[in-house]
Amino acid sequence: MSDSVLYELDGGLAVITINRPEAMNALDTATKVALRDAVIAAAGDPAVRAVLLASAGEKAFCVGQDLKEHLGNLERAAQTGEGALRTVAEHYNPLVRALAGMRKPTVAAVGGVAAGAGASLAFACDFRIVADTAGFNTAFAGIALTADSGASWTLPRLVGHAKATELLMLPRTVKAPEALTLGLATRVVPAAELTATAREFALELAAGPTVAYGAIKESLSYAASHSLSELLDKEDELQTLAGDSEDHRIAVQAFIAKEKPEYLGR
Repeated sequence: MSDSVLYELDGGLAVITINRPEAMNALDTATKVALRDAVIAAAGDPAVRAVLLASAGEKAFCVGQDLKEHLGNLERAAQTGEGALRTVAEHYNPLVRALAGMRKPTVAAVGGVAAGAGASLAFACDFRIVADTAGFNTAFAGIALTADSGASWTLPRLVGHAKATELLMLPRTVKAPEALTLGLATRVVPAAELTATAREFALELAAGPTVAYGAIKESLSYAASHSLSELLDKEDELQTLAGDSEDHRIAVQAFIAKEKPEYLGR
């Protein structure tokens, strides 16, 4: 793992930390590769039952693409005639597919500004625990780009089509209180409590019914682009999967015994 991305396994929780505070956690190529590979590894590891995406420092969660490196890429592309934004296909797309598509819960601990692809990464998570000093800025149109890293898909589902259009075409920093009102934040906490609160929240998810959580994620994603009739068939398929899980049996037994279930994640 690169020094710019840290990976820690805490019980069933994978904590992935973007570690470039001196650059406001901007994503240069080495960081994008390491982050992509870390998220893909967590998604495929059966020992991981939840993922917490965090960042080092207090100023920024992640400001997206490292524009200093990007400018060099633009200049080389102008000389060679090659495309300058191959990073979307090579780095951002597989990263977001793994983050949003994994069959386990994901949480972003957002301290400081989350901008551009950094905001997109937070939007791709299932939950966002946000410091009261933090904010979101889509930023793309501000440098004459369109949305990437899934923001065109995730943002309308969080705030609605009209508000997503506004935030993408007229980028501004949405501060934590407004983010909570709009649905961008799951919970807003004092900045000093962000790390502990987000980890506790994610650890609770890691101790939960992982198969059911994964089925819920798949069901919601499927519902976004299919008819009710198709969705009902998908719900039947996924409920059969969840109903056959060991955790479902444990939950029913615990309910009858009036005890708290201790899930195994299978």
